[in-house]
Amino acid sequence: MITGHNHTSLTVSDLERSVAFYTEKLGFQVEGRFEPKGPGIEQITALPGAHLKVAFLSLGDFRLELIQYLAPQGVKLDTATNNVGSAHIAFWVDDTMQTYQELKAKGVRFKGEPTRSRPGRPLAVYFWDPDGITLELVERQQ
Repeated sequence: MITGHNHTSLTVSDLERSVAFYTEKLGFQVEGRFEPKGPGIEQITALPGAHLKVAFLSLGDFRLELIQYLAPQGVKLDTATNNVGSAHIAFWVDDTMQTYQELKAKGVRFKGEPTRSRPGRPLAVYFWDPDGITLELVERQQ
């Protein structure tokens, strides 16, 4: 029986660059790092010769695992949000406009400006991580 959420994982091209982005720009904390390889990780990933660099990050109760595959290396996917299998992570914020402006000043790339999907809905905006993975800010309504 499934009892809860352990973590969400993203495959990244450069672990150090992604850790810097999520910690320095978004406020995550590093929980730990490791570099698994060998029969166990090969069995879990179903990839012969799997060798990974992994970092676990946390933001409040949310845990994010970032993985860079050293071997075998994969290919860059088209992560446009309309492609089947593409996903995004949405983060609550107290003030979407303020957070948007702060992140934009830090060099974060946004898909557009904050807006409402329809009247009465919270302000929201999509942005990209260093690998073009979509993230979202959603204003928590009081």
